[in-house]
Amino acid sequence: MVRSTAGRGTNSVQLRRYNERLILQILRRAGEASKAELARACDLTHSAVAVIIDRLEEAGLVTETGRRQDGSRGQPAALYRLDPKGAFGIGVRLDRRAMETVLVDLAGTLIARRSHDHLLPGPQEALAIVASDVRELLALLNDDNRERLAGIGVAQPYNLGSWLAELELADQSLGVWDAVDFPTLLEAEIGLPVSGENDGTAAAIAELFWGLGRSIDDFLYLFIGAAIGGGIVLDGDCRRGATGNAGDIAVFAVTHSHLPSAPPRGAQRDILLTRASLNSLIRHLRFNDQEASSRWALEQRIREGQPAVSEWLDDCVEALASVIWPATLLLDFATVVIDSDVDGGMINELNHRLASSLMEQAPEGCRPPRLMHGTFGFNAGAMGAASLPMFFNFSPRASILTRGANAGARNHAAAD
Repeated sequence: MVRSTAGRGTNSVQLRRYNERLILQILRRAGEASKAELARACDLTHSAVAVIIDRLEEAGLVTETGRRQDGSRGQPAALYRLDPKGAFGIGVRLDRRAMETVLVDLAGTLIARRSHDHLLPGPQEALAIVASDVRELLALLNDDNRERLAGIGVAQPYNLGSWLAELELADQSLGVWDAVDFPTLLEAEIGLPVSGENDGTAAAIAELFWGLGRSIDDFLYLFIGAAIGGGIVLDGDCRRGATGNAGDIAVFAVTHSHLPSAPPRGAQRDILLTRASLNSLIRHLRFNDQEASSRWALEQRIREGQPAVSEWLDDCVEALASVIWPATLLLDFATVVIDSDVDGGMINELNHRLASSLMEQAPEGCRPPRLMHGTFGFNAGAMGAASLPMFFNFSPRASILTRGANAGARNHAAAD
């Protein structure tokens, strides 16, 4: 059986569930594998793997793809892979300036999307819009596929009513969201299980489940949007922290910006979102008479190589480096994954400059983390939301072996 360090309290049902998910993870990472390869990877007997594969095939999660023809003697080995239609998830992303709902399959393929690009309305109006979008997406599934819905995930910034001045949002009505449990409202309205999570953590879970996490078990995840969010992945699991805000890098204290477009200096220190965010880039472009009122216009300014973009990149890199080194030294990250709502070559250039800055600041005997481009770009938030029911239902988290302590999302973790 799998080597387990779960300790007292682990039973055969928990261990079986863990082993099933471990095999699903290996297939998700490898693409396809034989029973013998799965047995070696999981440290399970061949007969144990055969039983698990039969069970997963019966559940529709795994399918046989053929047999390996490698010229060796004996019967060619049967190969197995995940069945993309084995499960479906719906993700709802709520942001201060937008809402979107997506439908995805087990392979992480985005099947359909509904989006609304405007300031987030009040909770009841948002609920009506999201519920309508969810019903439209559910209607795209036939009866058999609808039975395979793993659940609905909601990703949103916690404390939606905070930092409005820094984000140049005058509408104080967003503060009402801080007292609202939207996943609970949506679950009651739709009648389906809903899990909720911080948007930065959710995006990190998508990267872990469907992106670079298929080959990397430990990384710091950063997402540069209107603000900047983050997530912490250690030992193949996403860490939430006591309040679900682990990786909330936006409020790290940093020195003041050097840009003339920066807000007037107040306190002795500033916070990261005022320097390393798309809002700060848009502000600097506007200061230089460059229009960037939409994501597409912003990407165009980046592709044009506007001097204002380069100036902002240098300021952003300085702020990011001052945060990444302490995080790296504290948690020993070997990798930092950076993604953004826009690209146009921005992330590659940012990573290039940031790598040089981190090397220059490296403490004696320390090597800076490698920097990698995230997988999902502007889809990261919605894919993060959709990944929540998939992750909670199909990932081999250690908490399965310890009766689920701190395993779920803030509101409604899917049943293990």
